[in-house]
Amino acid sequence: MNASGAMAQRTGGTPARRRAWRMASVTALVAAVLVTGACTGDDSPAWNDGKGGASAGPQGSQVGAAITNPASESKNVLAVPAIKFTTQNADGATIEVKAADGTVVEGALAEDGTSWTPAKQLRWGGTYTATVTATDAEGKTGTAVSRFTVMQKPANLVRVSSFLGDGQTVGVGMPMIVRFGRAVPEKYRAGVERRMTLKSDPKQEGSWHWYSPTEIHYRPKAYWKPNTKISYNVQLGGVPMGDGWYGRSDVGVDLKISRAFVMSVDNKTKQMTVTQNGKVVKKIPVSLGKPSTPSSSGTMVIIEKKRKTVFDTMEELPEGEGYRTDIDFAQRLTWGGEFIHAAPWSEGVQGRTNVSHGCVNVSMKEGAWLFSRTMLGDPVSVKGTSRKLEIGNGWTDWNLSWEQYRKGSALA
Repeated sequence: MNASGAMAQRTGGTPARRRAWRMASVTALVAAVLVTGACTGDDSPAWNDGKGGASAGPQGSQVGAAITNPASESKNVLAVPAIKFTTQNADGATIEVKAADGTVVEGALAEDGTSWTPAKQLRWGGTYTATVTATDAEGKTGTAVSRFTVMQKPANLVRVSSFLGDGQTVGVGMPMIVRFGRAVPEKYRAGVERRMTLKSDPKQEGSWHWYSPTEIHYRPKAYWKPNTKISYNVQLGGVPMGDGWYGRSDVGVDLKISRAFVMSVDNKTKQMTVTQNGKVVKKIPVSLGKPSTPSSSGTMVIIEKKRKTVFDTMEELPEGEGYRTDIDFAQRLTWGGEFIHAAPWSEGVQGRTNVSHGCVNVSMKEGAWLFSRTMLGDPVSVKGTSRKLEIGNGWTDWNLSWEQYRKGSALA
């Protein structure tokens, strides 16, 4: 505990003979978070001997510390600053940041041990004090202090939202989806992505992927394991997002993955095979898109479900080709209008002939059975048709290889 009674974050060190004039080697006590963006101030270090007297450079074995950014008395500092520091002749160091009222700010050290970032955005216009204390093996210390003021609340703030909400349960193919109220320029995406963390239990390898300039997804390397618990935090309040725009707020979501319910459709056999947790539970005859309107081959997930709806293409198709039809048990697969749905008019040819406009037709009985068991994010794969699924036509995250998906991260 430090003098204020609050636990400071401490860095680790190496033997004294290797201490001369190097950056401190730091082990973070909390998960590391790194933010891009700069604050005002001079990056040249001003060393302090721990007695209040600053020196311009090294003097023998003197223990020292320096905060290189933001410089003391800086104004208009970012609301999520990376506080950078160095040490001299030290085995370790602690860093503590306090608000003007003495409240200790929670934060995390970067993995390289040269900077600290707040866990949440600092208060607009607030004044803060950062204190770094370096210590050697003999207990000698050197302290550096930087007092700075955060920028005033900007006029241009970007809304950040999650498609999924707390407490939801979704299928094993569900991507985590975060949307922005304004397009994020490419050069700012790495800074945004560094403020986005996802934890899964059990732990699974995964990656963020920029689906579009206004939307980013996260998926694991393989389908989520059944019953996985997921928690993701998007800490973008005050983060620069380009052209004078900043993140409006932070978003946190906790949810759960359900059982592994997977549907596979083969155009050759005109059958859908349904598995649950790896075991085949049902085979369903289907009718896919006719030659002039083929179904898409690829891996999709259920985007939405409607017990009853109306398919209306009267304004979309040429005169005489449009239709308006009542539909039961509709489950959307693409934005272009491909669904799994009940089609009593094609029950006589299901399993033998393709007659649909691109949808996966099933009987009323099987449509009701599927609808009662599926949920958002359940995967659906179709193979053997003449049309390839277009990337972006639905949640097509699983239609990319793992290597392709990872390349969609700004941190790749």
